[in-house]
Amino acid sequence: MSKVIEGAVAALQRKLADGFDGVAKFVIEGEGAIMVDGSGVHAGDEAADVTLTATREVFEDMLAGDLNPASAFMTGKLRLDGDMGMAMRLGSALG
Repeated sequence: MSKVIEGAVAALQRKLADGFDGVAKFVIEGEGAIMVDGSGVHAGDEAADVTLTATREVFEDMLAGDLNPASAFMTGKLRLDGDMGMAMRLGSALG
């Protein structure tokens, strides 16, 4: 597992300490994928209700609070495949 994925898993675990109702996948281009579900956050590439894909830089900016996930989506920096409502709930949970 890459250092980027390890760091992203740790950051998401802090942000989503209460878990997440659903199954989401973050794909960080060139690095790998992270799964978020009711049991927590882990590196993996399984089936999900929603998949969000972005570059490492965009993902880091969203986690740091420097980039709103909705704004990232609207400007094409974040791609979405699947349940839009679940993506919006996840974006709200990320703060």
